[in-house]
Amino acid sequence: MAMHVVIPARYASSRLPGKPLALINGVPMIVHVAALASNTMADDVVVAVDDQRVLDVVADAGYQGVMTRADHPSGSDRVMQVADEMGWGDEDLVINIQGDEPMLPPQIVDDLLKAMVARADIEMATLSEPITNRRDFLDPNVVKVLVGDGLRAINFSRAPTPYPRESIDDEELFDAFMQSDVARRHIGIYGFRVAGLRTFVNLGESRLERIEKLEQLRWIEAGRDLLVLDVSQSVPGGVDTPEDLARVQKEFVSR
Repeated sequence: MAMHVVIPARYASSRLPGKPLALINGVPMIVHVAALASNTMADDVVVAVDDQRVLDVVADAGYQGVMTRADHPSGSDRVMQVADEMGWGDEDLVINIQGDEPMLPPQIVDDLLKAMVARADIEMATLSEPITNRRDFLDPNVVKVLVGDGLRAINFSRAPTPYPRESIDDEELFDAFMQSDVARRHIGIYGFRVAGLRTFVNLGESRLERIEKLEQLRWIEAGRDLLVLDVSQSVPGGVDTPEDLARVQKEFVSR
């Protein structure tokens, strides 16, 4: 059983065009992500690109890139194309790291890999961390996850969930949520067995996924087990907007 990291990198981001090539401390963002992935226990790292400019930058930095179709509906589909072209086995593990996470701690990728090695029954796994402030709790861009027995996901939503019935305003809602000790932010890194990834892709878009625009909901809606681990280190937010990019650029300079 081999362990792989695949980094989907789509050039035509609607909110930040050319995002993989955005410079952070003078280095393209995708190169930062490939470098951190190379510091994990994975056997190899592949950047799945859809643009020759990104492929050239990845290759010039000494990392492996694979050109994938431009019309993939999700990063998971892009990762599946790489797994098929590389001929990876069904029991191999593959971690999907988004190409816009230049500050991701490598240790949490190792934690995900170790958990999947230890749990041969799990085909898909992901990560979460506590929500500690009201802004994130109410922000629809911060995805919330509910975790049940056995660390299995119950639901993902952009809305505050679960919703305490007695809450009156945002302050009371957040206080009630915090007291319940279930306020968790989903971190969009996924681990799959290759066979599980193939099943995931073949399921296609689900009803709840279509509403929330959260692809992991197709797995829950299909009645499959999704393991959710607590992170061992706090995870900074990724880069989705020019404002996010400015924040990360500033944090890199201050290191």
